[in-house]
Amino acid sequence: MINSKPLHKFDRVYKVYCNEKTEQTFNEAELALLKEGLKRSYKERFEMATRLFKIQQTMNKASIIHKPFITK
Repeated sequence: MINSKPLHKFDRVYKVYCNEKTEQTFNEAELALLKEGLKRSYKERFEMATRLFKIQQTMNKASIIHKPFITK
């Protein structure tokens, strides 16, 4: 017997369906990125790695300073 009731956001079946669907799309996207990465040359990989390293170094040196808002 087919359930004619529409799937709602809070139905367990709908949640499982959405989780499986998003998991599939994430896996497909991850594979696409890996395939693109294999197509890159060593120079492109090196440039990307150095760019990420420089960003990491900058973020490690950064400090967040909070100045409270003063009302007059």
